[in-house]
Amino acid sequence: MNEELAHLHEVSIGYVEPLVQDITIEIAAGDVIAILGPSGIGKTTLLRTIAGLVRPLSGDVELGVEPRGGLGYIPQRLGLVGNLSVRANVEMGARVRLSKWHLPFLPLPKDLNEEVTNCLESLGIDHLAEQPVRILSGGQQRRVATARSIAQAPKLLLADEFLGELDDDNVEIVMSAVQHVIDKQNSALVMVEHHEELARQVANRIWKIHDGRLIEED
Repeated sequence: MNEELAHLHEVSIGYVEPLVQDITIEIAAGDVIAILGPSGIGKTTLLRTIAGLVRPLSGDVELGVEPRGGLGYIPQRLGLVGNLSVRANVEMGARVRLSKWHLPFLPLPKDLNEEVTNCLESLGIDHLAEQPVRILSGGQQRRVATARSIAQAPKLLLADEFLGELDDDNVEIVMSAVQHVIDKQNSALVMVEHHEELARQVANRIWKIHDGRLIEED
């Protein structure tokens, strides 16, 4: 049996009124999970609840990973620092793996510096390393955000529409890089995806939100 990375037990999510109720589900190492459903029904809220950014209205969310370093999150708006270079943004992910006492202006250790370079290469953005993020296209910025999370080497990666604005070739590049981390770290990916056909191509588990319930397809 694969390692359990997260467990939701009878969880209801939302802000004032519940959007989705009575969620009981497990996330295991090796999972690539896509959350599907129309806009505004709770997909992002579910992702944010797993990430610990939103408290569940009821029930328990148990993480089998350390919140610092073990959990990676790519928000829909990416959270990049526009005036910093591509490399500096990706280094932020690598720095999460260091002691909290490591000062942010100190150089990265050699092994992490090499990993940052590998992440840039695996996402096809090494030629943009010294460019400020703000001048990049939307698709390029999504690859930077993915590289930043991969550099963190999380056990559980949560991604909100991170394949948006990517053409087929770049979807393949991004998913290949993410799958490499999943295989290497024995980790898992949970992604919100708007395009159902794309989700079915890349995921091995499908969750659908329908009528206030989370349903997993066989």
